[in-house]
Amino acid sequence: MTIERGLVLIALFAALIAVLGLIPPIPLGAGVPVSAQSLGVMLCGTVLGARRGGLAVLLFLAMVAVGLPVLAGGRGGLGVFTSPTGGFLIGFLPAAYVTGLIAQGWRGVPAWLSAATGAFVGGVIVLYAFGMLGLMLLVSFGPMQALLAVTPFLLGDSIKIAVAAALTHAILRARPDLRSASRR
Repeated sequence: MTIERGLVLIALFAALIAVLGLIPPIPLGAGVPVSAQSLGVMLCGTVLGARRGGLAVLLFLAMVAVGLPVLAGGRGGLGVFTSPTGGFLIGFLPAAYVTGLIAQGWRGVPAWLSAATGAFVGGVIVLYAFGMLGLMLLVSFGPMQALLAVTPFLLGDSIKIAVAAALTHAILRARPDLRSASRR
């Protein structure tokens, strides 16, 4: 894959995360809404791999930091990193990276299975760990309170894992060159 093509994919997936922010968020307690943007983070890892997926998320986070209203609900700016969602936002980067490591690391396994596993470990376990830590540091929640705050996300994230697995399978079936390129 050429450098230019890699940069285009990184920008495209950063834009995908932003577009998923246009889907209206569902407000939950603790000030953290359910949004479709974590699906974009999962797809960055499952389709682009750890390095390129991480770079796509980093580009998205840079857009947020400079104030572009690309987060669910039209939010952006440095202040969101210190809001109740701050831990989740910071967690986007390691979530995409871990998702990509797992999804690209399973050779000989169907793409949907490696994508689902990667999306679960990176997009749920890693992301929730950062989200809970953020709630504990930024909102002064205790560990149990933070755990209870993220529990309502499990159903939606289970659906996102299934969607990420199906989309990744379809994309990599149509474009097998992406799977080999994500391993670099």
